[in-house]
Amino acid sequence: METTRQQKVARLLQKELATILQSEGKHMLGSTLVTLTQVQVSKDFSFARIYLSIFTTEDKDQVINTLETNKKEFRFKLGQRVKNQLRIVPELVFVRDDTLDYIENIDNLLKK
Repeated sequence: METTRQQKVARLLQKELATILQSEGKHMLGSTLVTLTQVQVSKDFSFARIYLSIFTTEDKDQVINTLETNKKEFRFKLGQRVKNQLRIVPELVFVRDDTLDYIENIDNLLKK
């Protein structure tokens, strides 16, 4: 169960990371559409797990690898944006959110 503080920090990180991805992610990801679906923050606020839905590409693991290799840049830009609100900028872990793929698979099975 997340505390209220964890939920507030997660919403802040989701909002700021979405803005960073929208402005800075174009040169890294090209025409791939990436959506931040959820952010989970650890109890000590040292780690943040960012769940991403990835569209318009077949190689979704490549997109996650690209984000993982550039996560220092994302963390630095995030630190610049939230320096007055957070004492520690959490380590970022990018995770592929496959909920939509799961829903699509179930839908296809039901249509058969």
